[in-house]
Parts: sequence; structure tokens; C-alpha cells
Amino acid sequence: SASSLQRCPGKSRVLEPGRKKMDSRELALASLMCDTGGPGELSVGHQQRRTKKWSFSLVVAALVGAFGSSFLYGYNLSVVNAPTPYIKAFYNGTWYRRHGQPIDPDTLTLLWSVTVSIFAIGGLVGTLMVKMIGKFLGRKSTLLVNNGFAISAALLMACSLRAGTFEMLIVGRFIMGVDGGIALSALPMYLNEISPKEIRGSLGQVTAIFICIGVFSGQLLGLPELLGRESTWPYLFGVIIVPALVQLASLPFLPESPRYLLFEKHDEAGAMKAFQTFLGKADVSQELEEALAESRVQRNLRLVSVLELLRAPFVRWQVITVIITMASYQLCGLNAIWFYTNSIFGKAGIPQDKIPYITLSTGGIETLAAIFSGLVIERLGRRPLLIGGFGLMALFFGTLTATLTLQDQAPWVPYLSIVCILAIIASFCSGPGGIPFILTGEFFQQSERPAAFMIAGTVNWLSNFAVGLLFPFIQKSLDSYCFLVFATICIAGATYFYFVLPETKNRTHAEISQAFAKRNKAQPPEVKADSAMTEEKANSQTEPDSSSTLDSYG
Repeated sequence: SASSLQRCPGKSRVLEPGRKKMDSRELALASLMCDTGGPGELSVGHQQRRTKKWSFSLVVAALVGAFGSSFLYGYNLSVVNAPTPYIKAFYNGTWYRRHGQPIDPDTLTLLWSVTVSIFAIGGLVGTLMVKMIGKFLGRKSTLLVNNGFAISAALLMACSLRAGTFEMLIVGRFIMGVDGGIALSALPMYLNEISPKEIRGSLGQVTAIFICIGVFSGQLLGLPELLGRESTWPYLFGVIIVPALVQLASLPFLPESPRYLLFEKHDEAGAMKAFQTFLGKADVSQELEEALAESRVQRNLRLVSVLELLRAPFVRWQVITVIITMASYQLCGLNAIWFYTNSIFGKAGIPQDKIPYITLSTGGIETLAAIFSGLVIERLGRRPLLIGGFGLMALFFGTLTATLTLQDQAPWVPYLSIVCILAIIASFCSGPGGIPFILTGEFFQQSERPAAFMIAGTVNWLSNFAVGLLFPFIQKSLDSYCFLVFATICIAGATYFYFVLPETKNRTHAEISQAFAKRNKAQPPEVKADSAMTEEKANSQTEPDSSSTLDSYG
């Protein structure tokens, strides 16, 4: 129509004199030209189709993928808390049976610390395996194979009590960590590559939502009325097998990532079918052409190694931002909150036997805040949620320090501490809890993405391990003032994101690279190639015999 030609001059330029309509190749090009507006702006076509982006297959892929991956990560973070006394008694009984004497308290503490922290060691190992497995198997098949780790870990941990071997529990925790390391890299990559850019943030937030649901499920099943008893605690670990089996039964019916098929397998027909399935429509010429344009730039590029990515000048600030985002994600102090929760609830006058039920509120707040973030991320953007989340955490950490210091001064002060704890958890999950995984997928092109997730995952798991190792010493030295350390980290993170992080909402990879180009003082190679390609396309459109098929672009 005339109005659409005015809104998109590229369409009017594509039409030649005497031509009544555009062929599919020109339509694809015109769509690309229309999508180069300012960041956050949508073309008319995009605005009309926005509500149609959520196809059934896309929703199922996100839910099934997250249920068998990030859900298990969250579940294993919280599931060890409830049965702690029973597991320690199991360690003591096994030791006595083997050596004829009770276990030394220091040895028991060491064994328990290893049981908890070895999950992070496994996570690091899993992260380092992702690039190798993903290169040969793809995103979807990596998630499917990963279920083998979850099932074997569940069987080892569930059978440890019956076998009378506590080493099975420790090895199971390590293997479960490997599963988590692979899942937290492969799942965000898969979701990033199957989703349209208009809902990339909301779909990516599913990872964080299911981490929170997993934490809540671990707390819920750990109640004494369910599986948190001396006779039933092994079943808490056996439950892990259920999400793994659900994913194994469901995910094979969904396609592989279309971008993986196109870029790394050079399967254009398979990529088109995958786009059609995930987008829920037959005409995917625009999406395929966008991917083909990126594919042509990267045709001769192999997968980038971690060292090459760290040295590349045109992604230097992207790498720095991912490292700081992941470090802030783990070092912001949320893990420290769980250490204080029971004592704060106790001082507020809540009976000891009721505290596990009140603790459920923290898991519920986590889940609701993550869902809220998923609903508003495409409206507000990544920057406000990330900066605002860390800023609010710093504010409430400062308030919590004051209330803990003054908690004996008035009977209502401990209740204020409870409010601060819930506010810190809500602030974390509304932004910092999920956006780091989304940004890692958005910052890098296909050939760089596996190495980028390996760097992000390594920082994530090493920071997790460092917090577990160092926090008891920090807490012992500073007591309640330890929260000021975390407030400082949150302020530092928020300040960095304010000055460095560009908004990535509704932006293509090329636009995001351009936003970093000035700071990197180096132009990404695909930008130069894109300019040359656009010029070449414009010239070829004046030729009368130009092909009307997308295949001619191959």
C-alpha cells in the first residue's frame, strides 16, 4: 500500500518501472531494509505479527527444555538443605560400621562441605564439555544426551542409603553438577536460536523461572510431611529422574535449532522446516533470509576458541560485560541470604518447627519475581531490570545490615529483617537472576556463541565455588556487616551496567555489535561484509534475470 511504501522507502526502490509486484527475493530484501530502524523500533509488519510469535512448538520447547535442565539446577541447589541432619547421621553410621568408632566432627564437616561444593566442581566440568559436545550433536541433542548424567546421578544418590555407601551420594552430586553445567549453557543457546528477536528476552527468561521453580520444589518436597524424613530422604534425590525422563520423551519430537542446522550443518531445507515449526507459519522467507545473510558472512568461519574470543578486539567489551555480569550474578550475596534465613525467622518469634514452611515463602517470591520479569522484559528492556535489580539489592542489603544490628532494640525489628530478605530475593529474580544468560546469547554470533557460554559458565561456577568457600570466613569475621560487602558488589555492578551495557531489546546481532563498536574501537567484520552485500544486492536488482528463489543466495 501507499502508506507502507512511505513508511518503508526500500520497498518503493525495489519496484522497477512496469513491474506489478515483487518476487520473493525482493520481498525478503525489502523486509531486511525495513528492519534497520532505531533500536527498539518495530516495523509495521512486526507490530502486526507480534502477538503471533508464541507458537505452540516454541512454548513446548521452552517448557520441556527448561523442565529437564534449569529446573534440575535449581532443585539441586535447595534439595540438600532439608535432609542435612539425616545425611550427616548416614555418614556417621557408615563410618562407624567401617571403622568401629564414630566419625570425627572435623571429618564429618569436611565430608559435608565436599558433598555440597562438589556440585559446583561438576558444573565447571560440564561447562568445559559443552563446546565439544554441542559441535557434534547440536543444541537439542546435547540437552537429550545430558539427561543420561541426570538419570545416573539420581540412581546413585537414591540408592546410596540402601547400599550403605556415602561415596555414591558425593559422586552423584558431582555428576549432577556436570548436568547443570551443560544445561545452563546448552539451554540458553537453544532458546536464543529458536526464538524471534521480539520475544527473545521473554523466552530466555524461562531459564530463570524454572531455576526458581526448582528451588521452590526442593523446599516443598523437603517438608517432613512429604520426603523430608529419615526414612524417605533418598527419594528426594530419586525425584530428579522424572524431569529427565519427561524431556527424553518430549524433546525428540521438536526440531533442532534452525541456526545450528543452517550455519554448522548447512542444511537449508531442515532450517526452513525448523523455522516453520517454531514460528507456526508456512512463510518464513524473512526469517530464513536474515539467517542466510548472517550465514553468508560466517560461511568460511570455524567455531571460535575461547582464547581467540578473549583476544578478538571487536568483542572485547562484550566479553568483559559477560564476565562482570556472571560474576555479579553469583557474588551479589543471594547465597548468603539462605545462611541467615532460619536464624532471622527464629528471632522473629517463629517456632523452630514452623520455619521450613515460612522458608517456602522465599521460594514462592523467587518464582513470582522471575515470572514478572519474563512478562515485562520486552517492554522495559534488559538494562532497567538489571541495573534496577542490583540497585534495589544494594539498598535492601544496607537496610538488612541496620535491622540485624538493631534487632534487639524493638520487637518489630526482626520482622523488618524478614521483609528485607524477601525484597532482596524479589529484586534479584526480577532481573539479575535471568538476564545474564540472555545477554550471553545476544552478544555473540553463531561461531562465537559456544566459546562465549564456556567463558560465562566458567565464571559462573568458579564464583559459585568461591562464595561457598569464602562466605563462612567472611561471615565469621564481619558477622551481619558481611552484607555491606555484597551491597558494594551490587553497586559496582549496577554502575558498570549503567555506563557500558547497551539495550539489546529487539536488536539484531549486527545492531548490538554496532552499539559496542565505538567502545571496542574496532568494527566487527560482519558489518563491513553486510555493507558490501547490501550494495551488491542493490546492484543485482536492476538485472532482469535475477532469480526469484532464496536458494540462489546459497
